[in-house]
Amino acid sequence: MSKKKISLTKLKPFAEKASEKKPKQITISKFFSTTAQSEVAQDEKEPGCRGRGVAPIIITDDDPLHNPDTSCTKKGRKRAKENETRSNECKRQCTRSSDEQLTTSEDLPGICKEKKYSNDIIECNIRVSELTKSKLDRFQINENSDSSEVKDIKSYVPRQPTININIDDECIENGKNAAISISDDENEPSTSELVPGLQKFAASKQSVKCGGNAVAPVNKRTKTKYTPLEQQYVELKEKNPDTLLFVECGYKYRFFGEDAENAASVLKIYCHQDHNFMTASIPVHRLFVHVRRLVAAGYKVGVVKQTETAALKACGENKSGPFTRQLTAMYTKSTLFGQDVDPVICSEELQGEINLEESHSSEYLMCVYDVPHDEGVKHQTIGILAVQPSTGDVIYDSFDDSDLRSQLETRILHIQPVELLSSKTLSDATQKLLSDITTLRSTDDDKLRQEFCDDEIFEFRSAFMRVSEFYKAHGKDPSVVQLVINLPAAVISCLAAVLNYLEDFGLQKALQDTSNFNQFSEKSKFLYLPGNTVRNLELFCNQNDGREKNSVYWLMNQTVTKFGSRKLKAWLTQPLLNIKEIIQRQEAVNTIIDNLNCSVLSRFRSILGKSPDLERGLCSIYHEKCSVQEFYAVCRSLSTVLCEVEGVKKWLSENSCPLLQTIFSEIPDLLSDVIQYKEALSEAGVKANDKTSIFINEENFPDIQRRKDQIQAVRKEIVDHRREVRILLLQPSLDYVTVMGTEYLVEVKNAHLNLVPKDWLKVSSTKTVCRFHTPFIQEKVRELHQLQEQLLLDSQTAWVSFLQEFNEGFRRYKTAVDYLAAYDCLFSLASVAKHQGFCRPEMSADDVSIEIKQGRHPVIQHLIGEGGQYVPNDTLLQGCSERVMIITGPNMGGKSSYIKQVAIICILAQIGSYVPADTARIGILDAIFTRMGAADEIFSGRSTFMVELQETSDIISQATARSLVILDELGRGTSTHDGVAIAYATLDYFISKIQSLTLFVTHYPILAEFEKLYHWNVGNFHMGFIVNETNSSGDEDNKQVITFLYQLVRGMAARSYGLNVARLAGINQDIIQSAELLSSQLEEKVQKRRFQMEAFRMCMQTTDDKELLQYLKTFHETYNYASE
Repeated sequence: MSKKKISLTKLKPFAEKASEKKPKQITISKFFSTTAQSEVAQDEKEPGCRGRGVAPIIITDDDPLHNPDTSCTKKGRKRAKENETRSNECKRQCTRSSDEQLTTSEDLPGICKEKKYSNDIIECNIRVSELTKSKLDRFQINENSDSSEVKDIKSYVPRQPTININIDDECIENGKNAAISISDDENEPSTSELVPGLQKFAASKQSVKCGGNAVAPVNKRTKTKYTPLEQQYVELKEKNPDTLLFVECGYKYRFFGEDAENAASVLKIYCHQDHNFMTASIPVHRLFVHVRRLVAAGYKVGVVKQTETAALKACGENKSGPFTRQLTAMYTKSTLFGQDVDPVICSEELQGEINLEESHSSEYLMCVYDVPHDEGVKHQTIGILAVQPSTGDVIYDSFDDSDLRSQLETRILHIQPVELLSSKTLSDATQKLLSDITTLRSTDDDKLRQEFCDDEIFEFRSAFMRVSEFYKAHGKDPSVVQLVINLPAAVISCLAAVLNYLEDFGLQKALQDTSNFNQFSEKSKFLYLPGNTVRNLELFCNQNDGREKNSVYWLMNQTVTKFGSRKLKAWLTQPLLNIKEIIQRQEAVNTIIDNLNCSVLSRFRSILGKSPDLERGLCSIYHEKCSVQEFYAVCRSLSTVLCEVEGVKKWLSENSCPLLQTIFSEIPDLLSDVIQYKEALSEAGVKANDKTSIFINEENFPDIQRRKDQIQAVRKEIVDHRREVRILLLQPSLDYVTVMGTEYLVEVKNAHLNLVPKDWLKVSSTKTVCRFHTPFIQEKVRELHQLQEQLLLDSQTAWVSFLQEFNEGFRRYKTAVDYLAAYDCLFSLASVAKHQGFCRPEMSADDVSIEIKQGRHPVIQHLIGEGGQYVPNDTLLQGCSERVMIITGPNMGGKSSYIKQVAIICILAQIGSYVPADTARIGILDAIFTRMGAADEIFSGRSTFMVELQETSDIISQATARSLVILDELGRGTSTHDGVAIAYATLDYFISKIQSLTLFVTHYPILAEFEKLYHWNVGNFHMGFIVNETNSSGDEDNKQVITFLYQLVRGMAARSYGLNVARLAGINQDIIQSAELLSSQLEEKVQKRRFQMEAFRMCMQTTDDKELLQYLKTFHETYNYASE
């Protein structure tokens, strides 16, 4: 059937002269569309056109009312007269005042409601009449002129005001009409006066009055009104100005204004002007990927979803308005879990597009608060509270810190937060540290986010009341409330701020379980590792590019689960002080090493490797943010683990290992009821992600069962109605068809259209058939859709109730997952020890000592590989004897690698791991301090030497006799004399006062004297090397070639051979030769001064003149004084 659209500018003349000629007839029919089309149509309609209903206009060549052959008959004339009436009605509709709003179906023209025209073909929206009227009003037309005449465009005189027509690209794509707005009042009030806050957005806005008292915002520049969808965005954005909004529009999510520009920049998508805003869009099924990418870039992201379906809209009060939308979820880096960004069930395709390392890392939200203090107080009291919403872990602390904020830096480096929360009035020192850390840890694609809260939230009195009310409302045990209110005041202030922040995300339940609260500075339980130690030893990231690869954690992490990898990182962060716990872990690792190829253990480890992230999954369930598939995946995995545990228990009964026996004996009791939750769900319903069919036994959910019975009854009525249709159409075998999701269609061949009653609704057609809904089917389909929507609501209610019942065992399930994570860590330690040739260290709690035979740096050994020749070294430090090693030697000789390996071996030993050595005996240490490298901090106003001394000062104030202290080239940041003086005095203090185990690396030969002063406690060592004199180039001066042996030997190195490094670095040979000459002269002066000092000492002490004369003679001969 061919169609000809009527010209918009000729519609009115055509209607006026309809009776004077034989025009093509105009028919009006109701408009129906798919859900995606209808929601766009409703959202893009102009405010002035709301409520007009829908009455498309179409011209068809094969319409019997249009056929001229039939218009001459009596019946044809009758129809022509009816058509004239309809045309006049259409004319009146087109010329209706724009201020008169049609709000109900009663306002539609009577002719539009006649059933006899309800089956005409759909073409366009009633907004055509409004658009046509606006176009016609632009011109003055002679009422007596003949509309059939062809006139020159110049004969039309333009009227004022000018009408702005804005054609939306989306309207064109979906066959919709252009939006139109009229504004001729130059004295209209500004947007800021009518809609406060709109000046924040990309387009400027103004308001015009339409429909009586209604106020519709418009663009001040283009005078075009906001569409309903844009108005929804403006209102949502005003409430969430710091959030980048994804707005659901049918099959895609759209961005508007500045959000669109930011999203386009990060996601690399197209952004263009549309109506009043820049806009961009993504497909609905890509939400998971793009939310994560924007969150990684440092944005707070909000997902705005349609909360109204077409069926509910049709029977509700909002028939003519836009679909209702609400902000349903918000995400930042620390709150990135839930249905929209579900990491548990993401497909392999999506996994390839996101950085999966983020799921392995901790995702802490850390709040920092500076407690106000009086002027003149040197130390600043700081409170911190860090929460990981995805796991429920909470770390808190309150402490006094110096101007360097070294204590705060230590906690940040340990916790490694992905998001910082603080008050707006932080001290300068604290804000500098947070800004510097944010800058250093941020890249283009991965940024550390910092958000500021109002100071009133941190005020102690209001914070205390806020926290008390929360735990009284949610805590059944009075001891829980007592525990919380006994926290330090600074921590309570942080807790209130975090609680207030998480409420916006619906994640406040993460703070309810106080059993997850752990204080950071529990020095009685864990080995203390300051931030400098974590950084210098490269525990979690290398110092080259800051990535995890080539770090100690990277080497030791052979876990197969994400929750296991997080547990291993926690172990490395907090090595144990309790020797019994250390030995238990060692025994478990030893048992696994001896049975590494055991089929029982291998099978159980394989099952763990196939598990989703159970820790994050449980927390997603706990916060009721999980999808059906995620819940089922967690339950299925836990059920599988439960079934396999019995086999491991039986095997362990033959192998006595207390820790492993505890793990596998506790798990069955903790997961005893998880299988029943899995079996309560239908796997088919879960795969379809259909909450209406996920429960196998629906008798437990009477609302669902009752609603399904009602739906079945309606469907039965429709099926029974089929018999009447068959009789009417004379087709005994006729059956309903479903096309494009539209059910219960009656399909009639074009040859039999004469049998179709006029009151049937034509839904679609092809060249051979037409499809209809009878009036009865129309009514029942509407009823069916409403019942289906109610079923969805009932199913959601039942689903939430089901999750709440499951969450009663949340603590038990989480404990079981902790046991599984511990087993994964133990297996990882055993695997590394087996393949890297580690040994089991002997631990001692009585004495302070480090005895290592053939120790190795684990990462360097691994990188060199089996083909390399790694040189191991011994270490012997004892608190009661030689506890200080002064290490010298040539540059690049391996001094730094050696001292790092000693510290790493001690850390590994105290987490219960085997260590890279042939044998080792380690006394329990309480802390490991390091001062290594040379770097200034211009951003903090600290020079290289200042950084050295302040870090050294912190070590001096905290080190004890049970600490390991590593000082690398102290004093290098200033002049030689000052550097020597500082190094000498500091080392003397550690030897005589603190008496800690110390590794002191230096290039100052004078420090070798400490071996004589404290011969019981100090030993001189250097890294071995060989000096070769060569003259291969024919030059007069021989070149010294240094061969590094990387072997630690006793004694002080005479020289550092720094010029050898200059030669290796490619420094010009002339410069090197000049430097060698100056170096020899300076060395001669220093040696001469040393002889003079020694001679003076002998003069003061010796009484043997012959011995003194012999010494002076040697001195003069050495320095060519014989001639004098």
